[in-house]
Amino acid sequence: MTITLITGANRGLGYETARRLIEAGHTVWMGARDERLGQQAADALGGRFVQLDVTSDDSVASAAETIAANGGLDVLINNAGITGPQLPAEQLTAADATDVLATNVVGIVRTTSAFVPVLRASSSPRIVNVTSGLGSFALVYDTERIESQFSAPLYQSSKSAVTMLTLQYARAYPEMSITAVDPGYTATGLNGFTGPQTVSEGTDAIVERVLHDGSTGEEFPVFGDRHGALPF
Repeated sequence: MTITLITGANRGLGYETARRLIEAGHTVWMGARDERLGQQAADALGGRFVQLDVTSDDSVASAAETIAANGGLDVLINNAGITGPQLPAEQLTAADATDVLATNVVGIVRTTSAFVPVLRASSSPRIVNVTSGLGSFALVYDTERIESQFSAPLYQSSKSAVTMLTLQYARAYPEMSITAVDPGYTATGLNGFTGPQTVSEGTDAIVERVLHDGSTGEEFPVFGDRHGALPF
């Protein structure tokens, strides 16, 4: 049975991904900062809760120890993220930037570093990083794409970093499947439920990459969405 960890799994895309993977037969560890909310989410779906704050060395290390001691890990989904303050660029501060990058970028580095040793024991290790088309230079310059209509400097730059991190990790760990997924503009609490996609549609690409076993002989692009590869 495949064992999967999802960070930020108590709501939104993380929760829906957990629901779908549990339905597909995975054992799913649902990571969340808040113990009460995380346990409630895991209980509702039949998942396993693990306290995990991606901004804390101690929290991530403890989660890695817990999971390693209870069956190990096959799939890591780095889903946890924040948008930061929705303000004009001139009102953003260094503290704002530190908060966003600490969660969205440094959090992935911290979690990946802690779990790579656990994943190496798997026969089919996978890492899926949840990024965004808003971090794609090509898409934000394409006036026919919705990504060109947004301006969220901190969030968007953090997602550019996530995509590049994914590419570099894929090169560093060729024995693992490591990809970055853009869920698309999905209605979640992160955007005030304004996206046109459902959470099911938003998790399509994540679930597809997790469930793909390479039997078709095809490889997923390092960066893509539910429709296929995306430009950087």
